[in-house]
Amino acid sequence: MAKEAFEQESSCVPSAGRPLTSAIQRDNVAAFVSQFIQRVMEKNAGSGKEAMKYPNVKKASFIDRPNRFVAHVALDGRVETVHVKNTGRCQELLLPGADVWLTEPDTPGRKTRYDLIAVRKQNGLLINIDSQAPNKVVREWLDNQGCDRVVPEYTYGASRIDFLLERKEEKTLMEVKGCTLEVDGIGYFPDAPTERGVKHLRDLARAVSQGYHAVLAFAIQMNGITEVRPNTATHPEFATAMREAREAGVEILYLPCHVEPDLLVVAACPE
Repeated sequence: MAKEAFEQESSCVPSAGRPLTSAIQRDNVAAFVSQFIQRVMEKNAGSGKEAMKYPNVKKASFIDRPNRFVAHVALDGRVETVHVKNTGRCQELLLPGADVWLTEPDTPGRKTRYDLIAVRKQNGLLINIDSQAPNKVVREWLDNQGCDRVVPEYTYGASRIDFLLERKEEKTLMEVKGCTLEVDGIGYFPDAPTERGVKHLRDLARAVSQGYHAVLAFAIQMNGITEVRPNTATHPEFATAMREAREAGVEILYLPCHVEPDLLVVAACPE
């Protein structure tokens, strides 16, 4: 599959889906990321909005995962039960002995003290696996894109679409998916069958026929990956729905992210 960038000429979302290195020079990447993070922090300071930065992060070693919701890790010489912020399979990531990172939200009434938010893959790639992070980090990014209005959890028909974007008379529906599966330098989605994802793609295709712009945005939760392909082997129906949505006019947007153990931020350079 050829790499595709989101080319939106008239919407409030710019064409930022191209590989990061096509937007800025490689030797400026670190400086750009640092400046972008600082802008996000300054923008959110005192506004009641939280930047996608985790508090109280600690490193641990993965032991096992008895079910989708919890895992056992070795932390400070003891075995700790932690909440896994991703109900996907993550089979290639959560392996015994893998370095993982935990955040301690300090929320009253929790059954577990920590959330597992990131893991170091065997090939060295650091991956944020927090399934709630993509919408948060994309919302941060959208707030810097010049939209007149950004409406989260927009009701369209019988579905909830992640965002409605408005600029003048134009309306764009955007559905966000987080990508944590990498094979040979390419991202893949999904890592488990998702009937909900298929439904969203069909909703987006229908929205195009009704005059909306429609976007499927992949927040790539790892460094250096700039393309996401449908995981046909895991869910062929999603692959078919994605192809049909693209043919119907749904735009595919890749949002490469900068990942640190305690941070996730969109690293694509807006034009």
